[in-house]
Amino acid sequence: MNQAKRQSDASENQVAVVGLCVGNSRTRVAWVAGAEIHDPQSIDNADPAAVANAAKQLKARYSGRAFVIASVNKPASEKLETLLTGEGDVYVIGRDLEIPMKHTLDDASTVGQDRLLDALGAYAKLNEACIVVDAGTAVTVDFVDGEGTFHGGVIAPGLRMMLRAMHQQTSGLPELAYELPKPDRGVFGKDTAHAMRLGVTNALIGLVRFTVEKFAEHYQAFPPVIATGGDAGVLDGDPTVDRIVTDLQMLGLAEVCRRAAEEGDLES
Repeated sequence: MNQAKRQSDASENQVAVVGLCVGNSRTRVAWVAGAEIHDPQSIDNADPAAVANAAKQLKARYSGRAFVIASVNKPASEKLETLLTGEGDVYVIGRDLEIPMKHTLDDASTVGQDRLLDALGAYAKLNEACIVVDAGTAVTVDFVDGEGTFHGGVIAPGLRMMLRAMHQQTSGLPELAYELPKPDRGVFGKDTAHAMRLGVTNALIGLVRFTVEKFAEHYQAFPPVIATGGDAGVLDGDPTVDRIVTDLQMLGLAEVCRRAAEEGDLES
């Protein structure tokens, strides 16, 4: 689809904004038009000017008006809001826009926006009960029922966090970057680095499988499992996971914008 067509689509009563999903380590930036995500990119939070410039470029490219920020990293999102002020309307989820997600949590103020947006995006896409896996800096596995109610889930360390912890908490284990173990090397770690990478990979896959089984046992059915996040590719091909959606959180942001526009709380 060319740029002119995208702009035309965005003008036909679609909500169209620059979306920014600020994570613990990186920010995902994209043009959000209706339920379509265009030109997504991830930029390290260590360079907020680069993140802001990417957002400004998308706004200019698509003749946009508004920026919408979701965040689990308040210092990083506050820097971005400062850099974007004066460049267009800036809406911050949790302050200016609410996430329209029913829940059964004891205290919803403690749950990260990324988890709620993943859940909202998954339910908007599937319109049925589902389990949502986000494999990023941390790994979350959450359950949404058939009415779109968020029930919570589990949080565990991500692959790189596990590798870093092993290095920092021992005297002999090396500092490693994560690489997916090569299947042809077999299931037995033949050196320390191989064993560590196999260990964290198996930990992620095992966490997802066991948690899905526990959720399904409680729900008395196996709902579809949808995975997202920078390390979701590790789960690709695993029979527990039904599909991988790269920009699930951004789809949740799009749904927030759609409902806010219906209520008159967002002009794009």
